Amino acid sequence: MFSLARILRSNAVTCRRTALACALSASLSATTALAQSPTPDTTDQSQSFTTTQAEFLTVNGVRHQVTDSPDTASLFKHSLGYSTYNAGGVSSLPVLNGMADDRVATIVDGMRIASACPNHMNPAMSYIDPDSVSHAVALAGITPVSIGGDSTGGTVQVDRKDPQFAKAGKILVTGHVRGDYRSNGGGSGASGTVTVANDTLSLRYTASYAHASDYQTGGKGRRVLSTSYLSFNHAVTLGLHKANHLLALTFGQQDIPYEGFPNQYMDMTNNRSTFVNGKYKGDFGWGTLEARGFWQRVSHVMDMMSDKGGHTATTGMPMNTDARTAGYTLKATIPLGQKHTLTLGSGFDHNGLNDWWPPLKGSMMMGPGTFHNINNGHRDRLGHFAEWDAHWLPHFSTQLGLRSDLVMMNTGTVAPYSWTGMMGMADAMAAKRFNAASRGRTDTNFDVTATGKWEPLNSLTIEGGYARKTRSPNLYERYAWGMGSMSSRMIGWFGDGNGYVGNLNLKPEIANTLSTTIDWHDPAGQRWDLKVQPFYTYTHNYINVVRLGNFTNGLSQLQFVNHNARSYGINASGFLRLWNTPHYGHGELTGNINWVRGQDLVTHSGLYHQMPANGVVGLHETYENWTGRVEVTLVKSKTTVDWLRNEPRTPGYALMGLGGSYRWKAFTLNASIENLLNQNYYLPLGGLSLGDYAAGGILGPLQGMGRSFNLSLTAAF
Repeated sequence: MFSLARILRSNAVTCRRTALACALSASLSATTALAQSPTPDTTDQSQSFTTTQAEFLTVNGVRHQVTDSPDTASLFKHSLGYSTYNAGGVSSLPVLNGMADDRVATIVDGMRIASACPNHMNPAMSYIDPDSVSHAVALAGITPVSIGGDSTGGTVQVDRKDPQFAKAGKILVTGHVRGDYRSNGGGSGASGTVTVANDTLSLRYTASYAHASDYQTGGKGRRVLSTSYLSFNHAVTLGLHKANHLLALTFGQQDIPYEGFPNQYMDMTNNRSTFVNGKYKGDFGWGTLEARGFWQRVSHVMDMMSDKGGHTATTGMPMNTDARTAGYTLKATIPLGQKHTLTLGSGFDHNGLNDWWPPLKGSMMMGPGTFHNINNGHRDRLGHFAEWDAHWLPHFSTQLGLRSDLVMMNTGTVAPYSWTGMMGMADAMAAKRFNAASRGRTDTNFDVTATGKWEPLNSLTIEGGYARKTRSPNLYERYAWGMGSMSSRMIGWFGDGNGYVGNLNLKPEIANTLSTTIDWHDPAGQRWDLKVQPFYTYTHNYINVVRLGNFTNGLSQLQFVNHNARSYGINASGFLRLWNTPHYGHGELTGNINWVRGQDLVTHSGLYHQMPANGVVGLHETYENWTGRVEVTLVKSKTTVDWLRNEPRTPGYALMGLGGSYRWKAFTLNASIENLLNQNYYLPLGGLSLGDYAAGGILGPLQGMGRSFNLSLTAAF
């Protein structure tokens, strides 16, 4: 029997081979965040899971013990090709190489979680707090078929910490507690974890809390409405370890009593998620096997918080959703000699959704019946893949991946608030047409990736490849049927204030991507490094919009349609060691830049939610137990916009941030000042500030956060 340490080494080699061949373009831009323990004593197989000191978070190769943001999406903020757009304070939505949200496969602890909301107020990364993360990676563009299909932009994968175990004959009790404070918005948070384990069984409890009030802008410090939030997370993980097998079961619940959304007409007034997640890892004579199974239920409520006028029994607009997700994944890694590895896998995801809007007492527009937006809708995906890694020469390797996905969707009949009222006639007629139509759809999709890596010199690595990726529409893109002004404006996860209507005839997107990464570096890999990564994507049947009409506020009613589109760009990153002496520690200059340009080839407009040219330049120093950083974020003005969606243009800006930490025994103190000069700026992907529009009638782009003093203290035991 193989030792558990060998299992981990084997898995690590497999992961490196996979990342090596698939990361070939965009994967090299991936940010990897890995919680690490002190190097274990490999002479004891159980020690591989043992730690008695604080765990670390490694982002872009720099170790941190904690992060001062409650948003897990912020772990990737320095990743090449990566950006986010606001979806409330708990979690942002990811963008990879200009492709956003559902075009990015977001996998949390093995679960592919679809948003249970017509405004995507509960994205997948909102269900895990950063302190619970052990390993996270963002892969833009060309991604291996083994870590997700049904996506065109890339993959974000976040894994929860594995159980910890004690040495044989010992009892392990370990954990940490953390508290943090952010001055802008009065944000506060706390988290803690405790593990009790022997060499076979492990029990871990994790909890976190995050809260903030509305934040202030830079400059004059204007309050940005609808940016407050409150969230709680709890999880219990039971682990079983024997020889070369590991089994972990996690039971968890998230509760968000409220969360404001500044670029939506609505806010989240309650969100409760309950989940069960199990995973198994084992090493056998023929290779390794990993299996996962999961179930999640989300109860989600939207209405208007006080910033937008509040809600009572006779005011506001209640909107409810109930979603259930269940599925499994199986992955077997089989070595074929010394130079070849075959990975086979299968997965199934079920997403069931009910979306209904209860009537409002005394309202002629929102009553007398219940508005059934999605009635017993489901989206089921069954996928299979095969991936072949080959090391032909010491300095040349390839990866070929094939994947098929069967996506089956349907929904029941729907109903407007009223079938007879004149105010809801557009919705009543649309509901009749929708109910009379055949609504079942089945898409047969397949993906292909072919990549290669060549190292002609010790200081030069060239990687490149091609990927064909396919994505089927989500439930709202196909089944949002409301044609009324109000009902269509309740659909839309873009933060643009427009109204959206679904399309039963949508076809899956097919994205063809070519990408190359040139990595020129110090042969020792420690003094300097420069990566340059151009990419090009042509998307057939890109899901975009056409304009159906205009609202009185100048915004539009839009319908999802298939167009062809293209996007291209270049990402680059590098570092240079400036000094490394016993007296002054280790100093390093870092930087990255991202640029993308997209175009709808039918309307010739820009593609929505594409970040203008942006980059970060930073100076980092480590001296004994001290770390420090100075960073400047540079963002060009946004002039290429999607005119169909009335996307606002925003001016360029520069933000400076300072930060540092000090570690003393079991304590770690982190402090930072973000937006040091208190610059006033607008978020290029922030959409419109609809919270401010509801209060003052002024429609403009969403402003970013002003100066904030952040502090956190962690104690490990």
